[in-house]
Amino acid sequence: MVRNEKRKLKEEEIELKVRIFTDGACSENPGPGGWGAVFNREESIDEIHGYEVETTNNRMELKAVVEAFKKILKEHTRGMEYELFSDSAYVVNSINNNWIENWRMNGWKTTRGEDIKNKDLWLMFLKLRGKLLEKNIQLTISKVKGHSGNTFNEYVDKIAKEQVLVARREGK
Repeated sequence: MVRNEKRKLKEEEIELKVRIFTDGACSENPGPGGWGAVFNREESIDEIHGYEVETTNNRMELKAVVEAFKKILKEHTRGMEYELFSDSAYVVNSINNNWIENWRMNGWKTTRGEDIKNKDLWLMFLKLRGKLLEKNIQLTISKVKGHSGNTFNEYVDKIAKEQVLVARREGK
């Protein structure tokens, strides 16, 4: 005899993964810049974006990650896991190779004694990452090769570049 049983999953057993792609762009570096993040869920895709009139490419790459963290904290539901992808070696290496911790221990100075750039965003990143950890939100950060045909990386690159144009118009 075959029994067809349906079992209701407990909320904590449900594993939903959100894949987030972030990117930043800048014209004239420094100059007008834009950032974007795309949230790819099983049932939907949404995006966030913004710009700064005078900025750098690295700042926009990091700003995209910070803003993605804010959105995660605002919208998180139990059982949700996040995988964030960036094509920025600056961002991914600073996070995954613990450069941030070294900078903090060195008084926010590089090994050459220079001030760390984008300190305000790195401090915000650390604050938001702390909140993610407090809430036990599962998040991994990985490097994706830029301009290599990854659909979502190309899409978020387009968003960031569109925001550069907005920043350029706004700055005139």
